[in-house]
Amino acid sequence: MPILNDLRAFDLEAATVSLWVFKGPRGPSYAPPMYTGYWVETTDGLDTVLKDTVANLRNRIEEIIAYDLLAQNHETSALLIAKDETNAGLLVDMAAAEIEAKRVQEAKRLQNTSFYLIKLIHNDAILYAVRHTTSGWKTKHAVSARSIFFMENRLDLDDRPRFDLEKAIDFFVMGEELLILHKEHFESILRYKATHTNDFFELQAEPDFAAVFSDLAPLVQHVGVNKIRLRRMSAVRQKGHYRDCEFMQRLRQHHAEYGFTIQFDEQGKIVVTEETSSQVITALLDHRLASGFSHRIYDVPSAVAVQI
Repeated sequence: MPILNDLRAFDLEAATVSLWVFKGPRGPSYAPPMYTGYWVETTDGLDTVLKDTVANLRNRIEEIIAYDLLAQNHETSALLIAKDETNAGLLVDMAAAEIEAKRVQEAKRLQNTSFYLIKLIHNDAILYAVRHTTSGWKTKHAVSARSIFFMENRLDLDDRPRFDLEKAIDFFVMGEELLILHKEHFESILRYKATHTNDFFELQAEPDFAAVFSDLAPLVQHVGVNKIRLRRMSAVRQKGHYRDCEFMQRLRQHHAEYGFTIQFDEQGKIVVTEETSSQVITALLDHRLASGFSHRIYDVPSAVAVQI
């Protein structure tokens, strides 16, 4: 993959480092998120640690998986998504220049930071590495905890402001693409998951979708505000099988063969019950598949069509 090649080829040792801290996202879910960002001066020692963190996480990536609402990566893989499909451009624009007005002058600017961005520049290439913050950055943590240190065989208080940098990265931004290492943090930071709720509202209003059911209310109640179910409904909308008349007809004809107990009314519309709600979602995702080798039927977390 080009982005992985570019990431591996990026000269971290020769790169210059700047560290940005951000608060947000804020604002209504239907609008682009708002962030507040500042850059903070760092020592050479900290720059080395930041580069080492980026290098360690970069070197772990062996496989690239296309981002999908239901796709999951493991410790040696990353999810790939185009930058213009996310709100990452807002962060890139805010971190464009380390101007004096955006420099952190006092510790309170760092408190309650939501995430930080490591910006690395070498020649014409820029690499961004983003990580969400821990509770150590929160004001309430600073109030409820005291730092101590051990030196010369005794403990003493350390009243200096303290912030934690983890040896982890949630996602990289390079060029026009993102590589995601921690999907949940990526979705939270860039408010990607907020689209799932909006998707479900819009899906309910689609005549083609509503026409599939005798009554949508039981399905709406089942999905509720559960983030996993909302994500699955976004995938249902993305796949759009409910718009395919042949798919829906085959579902009516063969659902029992695949172990479904989905009910249909006289007009062939799905009758959703609490017992069959999850089955209906699985069916509309086309995530119950039969193996031609074992002759067993499986539920799969994500289905990718194979071109033969």
